[in-house]
Amino acid sequence: MSDEPAISVSGVSKTYRILRQEDKDSYAAEALVKRLRGARKRPEVFEALHDVTFDIPWGEVVGLIGRNGAGKSTLLKIINRITAPTAGRIELGGRVGSLLEVGTGFHPELTGRENVYLNGTLLGMRRKEIAQRFDAIVEFAGTERFLDTQVKRYSTGMYIRLAFAVAAHLDSEILLVDEVLAVGDSDFQSKCLRKMREVARDGRTVLLVSHQLQSVADLCSSALYLNSGRLVLHGTVEKALEEYKRSFVRAPTTGGTTTHRHGTGELRFEEVAVSADIVKPGDDVTVEFTIGANPLFGNRYFVSCLVNNEDGMVVAQCDSRVVDFWLDPSTDTQGRLTMRTPWLKPGAYTVDAFIHAGGQTADIWEQSCYFQVLPISPYPHMTASDGTDRGIVYPEFDYTQS
Repeated sequence: MSDEPAISVSGVSKTYRILRQEDKDSYAAEALVKRLRGARKRPEVFEALHDVTFDIPWGEVVGLIGRNGAGKSTLLKIINRITAPTAGRIELGGRVGSLLEVGTGFHPELTGRENVYLNGTLLGMRRKEIAQRFDAIVEFAGTERFLDTQVKRYSTGMYIRLAFAVAAHLDSEILLVDEVLAVGDSDFQSKCLRKMREVARDGRTVLLVSHQLQSVADLCSSALYLNSGRLVLHGTVEKALEEYKRSFVRAPTTGGTTTHRHGTGELRFEEVAVSADIVKPGDDVTVEFTIGANPLFGNRYFVSCLVNNEDGMVVAQCDSRVVDFWLDPSTDTQGRLTMRTPWLKPGAYTVDAFIHAGGQTADIWEQSCYFQVLPISPYPHMTASDGTDRGIVYPEFDYTQS
């Protein structure tokens, strides 16, 4: 490979114009009248990418990470020449093989065998070159039995396996991969990881988009972090992941102060906070609280915390009575709630804190603190998104055979 970078991106921006529903004309006459009157529509502008610049050398596996809407897939499509940038320039040092979406480059009416040759041809390979690698492609994909079946009858997993096998085995010097490692069983995922490492050892370059941070950490030698269409960092995987985690931090939301909240006010929370405001699914969530003393209040009391998701749904109630935890009002209290299960799904959560005493509610502090759960799977094996996207928590479970 030459000393020139495999991928050079210089000042790339991508802007989309969004026409609002109320700006659309229902009739041609209406549009003509507006034009004659000189009334011009001003569509809303959305900047998907802004002045992105970086170089990727040969032989690296580079992770492209960022939150939803950061511009990752848009950047890959521009590099792959599926869409053109609004501004800027991209230089590629070789042929590009890509796996961006299910079915890209495949014709549903053709068989798996025919699509291997079609996809290889689209990548610039000669028929002889494709034939030399055909057996390895089919063995890697594990679709031997269905080679002469139309791919429209393939499952999503079969589609992806065959498409990845074609892109990885053909002589493309640059491989672009967008969120496909979550498809297939653990054996196929391991094969994908090994193949991408092998591709990099051969001096070729891989650019990988994934929300599965374990895959990025295990596979990539460097990473790009995008946020709201801007390149924030191009460096080590550790630094990029740290920036990604920081993007989830925001000022804690509070539903009131210690003096302006609902309740009798006989006892009050002085402080409520989580010990770590960024956690992974499966991590303990610890809420620390301080309650001021009221020696004149004679009854012992209990506390309760509700954990709410972004939709306002209560996903867990942690009432101290059920674990026989009671507090003495005659002394200041520093307490701690530790929630070990369930495994919370990625997203933002708030905690409502309550003090109950003498049959009444002494204090209600809604949204007293806030924490974020990172998009990392707690399970030992990756799978397709439809294996975990339902439900509001990740359960801890096992399957056994009797």
